[in-house]
Amino acid sequence: METTTNRMHQNRAADAHAMHMAFDNSYARELKGLYVEWKPAGSPAPRLLQLNRSLAAELGLDASELASADGLAVLAGNAVPALAQPLAQAYAGHQFGGYSPQLGDGRALLLGELIDRQSRRRDVALKGSGRTPFSRRGDGLAALRPVLREYLMGEAMHVLGIPTTRALAAVATGATVRRDRLLPGGILTRVAASHLRVGTFEFVAAKRDEALLRRLADYAIARHDPALADEPDKYLGFLQNVVERQASLVARWMGVGFIHGVMNTDNMTVSGETIDYGPCAFVEHFDPQAVFSSIDTEGRYAYGNQPAMAQWNLARFAEALLPLIDTDSKRAAERASAAVQDFAQRFDAHWTAVLRAKLGLSDSHASDRTLSDEYLQLLQAHRIDFTLGFRRLSDAAAEGDAPLLALFGAAAPALQPWLQGWRLRAPAVGGPERAAAMRQVNPIYIPRNHQVEAALTAAVDRDDMAPFERLLAVLEHPFEERAPDAAFAQPASAEATACHRTFCGT
Repeated sequence: METTTNRMHQNRAADAHAMHMAFDNSYARELKGLYVEWKPAGSPAPRLLQLNRSLAAELGLDASELASADGLAVLAGNAVPALAQPLAQAYAGHQFGGYSPQLGDGRALLLGELIDRQSRRRDVALKGSGRTPFSRRGDGLAALRPVLREYLMGEAMHVLGIPTTRALAAVATGATVRRDRLLPGGILTRVAASHLRVGTFEFVAAKRDEALLRRLADYAIARHDPALADEPDKYLGFLQNVVERQASLVARWMGVGFIHGVMNTDNMTVSGETIDYGPCAFVEHFDPQAVFSSIDTEGRYAYGNQPAMAQWNLARFAEALLPLIDTDSKRAAERASAAVQDFAQRFDAHWTAVLRAKLGLSDSHASDRTLSDEYLQLLQAHRIDFTLGFRRLSDAAAEGDAPLLALFGAAAPALQPWLQGWRLRAPAVGGPERAAAMRQVNPIYIPRNHQVEAALTAAVDRDDMAPFERLLAVLEHPFEERAPDAAFAQPASAEATACHRTFCGT
């Protein structure tokens, strides 16, 4: 893999910029062979549409400087900070079950890494910044609509307490992007614990370069599992930790009704962060087979399939690590297989804990999963909104059943026997405290699909950011019900939900 800048590459970005960003680029130093140095193509007439000031503060950056003309030049790909070392990462991936041996950053560039105020190493990358050697037949650009979508979704997931990449900024480039029609272009500045993916390991494993694979694994361990560094079985321990992180992550997704939509191995991080908000959506009336992605025609990544798909991806990760886990190939396969098989038990434990909290059960009982599963079955059978179904149950813990029964409507009689069983398991003593605890895990506001689309349409088609900013402000406090924001808690009609489709646009 070429590791120096292609001298034939033409780009309009400045070579260096005086803006202070204290990059420390360990990926570039330690993983030569897994990237190509490159530069962003630049933007003809950039405008800063959103700046995440709280995230900037976390990173130790000056938000005012980022919002300045100099800052915009960096965020738009028109200038490169002096300590940055922009590069396109190489990785492979299984996409909808089919293996692609070389994918890589076709429209993204890692500018470098910052050490944040909590001493955490964070990647800072541009997404939509132009063609790279991995772009294949693509243009390397991003349309503005999916850029704003990823900004909104990442911030919503963050305040819901779900590990996620986040957006530092969204910029309108002033250029158009050709898709099925001409669209306004945008660039997202994405921040991540790292961009190391299952597909990164697949790429190296396919090269059969064990020294490079070991270097990659050691780098990932030092970055995400430093306690393993001196352990004799550190590579098996690393696999087990990634299995654990993904089991926890998927359980948290499902606890808020989130459907990733494109769980390919190049979209699964070893850090356990959610990455790539392309065709994602939130389920409304509960259906385990819910799919919104326009490209998931077979329902591979449906809401209820996500645990199994995560385990499938982890099996591919384990296969990549086999040469490091044991020198005996048979023993390596057995040990790795056991770690992957353990995903089911780990996920079940996390999912049970999520459901127990959502039902307000402060202790553990053998019947808890039966009770939880029965409630989910009621939501599904009567097409009840997932988010409101749990939020109104939270109300029932302290304020009576009327809001919950009203939500169920004509199906209320079918709910009554379950409610009696729930009250026997979670008696009303301490009801207000129980309700308060439940409301901290059962949001009232999520990024409802129709509201997201309305905000994006206003921003992109009418250059009106006010609806986007209003929705973002509501989603920043998802657990606090507020009368002026009542409309944001309402689901779309069943007809609108049935027609809703999301797309891989960034």
